[in-house]
Amino acid sequence: MNEAAPPTPSQAYQRYGPALVRKAERVLRNPDDAMDIVQGLFVDLIARPPKSLDLPYLYSAVTNRCLNLIRNQSNRSRLLESRQDVLRGPERTSLGDTVLTLDLLTHLLAALDSKSAEIVVYHYLDDLDQDEVAQQMGMSRRAVVKRLTKLRAVARDIARAATPADDAKPEVRS
Repeated sequence: MNEAAPPTPSQAYQRYGPALVRKAERVLRNPDDAMDIVQGLFVDLIARPPKSLDLPYLYSAVTNRCLNLIRNQSNRSRLLESRQDVLRGPERTSLGDTVLTLDLLTHLLAALDSKSAEIVVYHYLDDLDQDEVAQQMGMSRRAVVKRLTKLRAVARDIARAATPADDAKPEVRS
């Protein structure tokens, strides 16, 4: 039997581009940056096409590019300033008892190693369950659970550090 040829970067962009943009937008919470990430990926793929352009490869590439953008110190302040409405608005993502804001996500990603950062994105932003995260990362489910437990503690510590202590609040006298 004749096996189908792998898609060209142009065909992959037409087929997977919209889904990759939505994925990047969930992570970055900015449609312009999401489009830049995906277009930049495909410009690089056209210049240096890989052997395989399957969805898991593209999914990981977009995730890594999003994480790199967030980690970039010069972009961090620009992202926070341009997205104040997201920081103040209602949140839908939480790490147990801690709400995952863009500010917390930025600090959390800076404190984590790259594998743990990918797990945060896949599990909390992309809503993959632990088994799906394990499969995507090529890890055991148990390893994913251990990392999730550790990163919840890190997120809680970062959130507490950002919240002023009760004794630092001024007293209100009646």
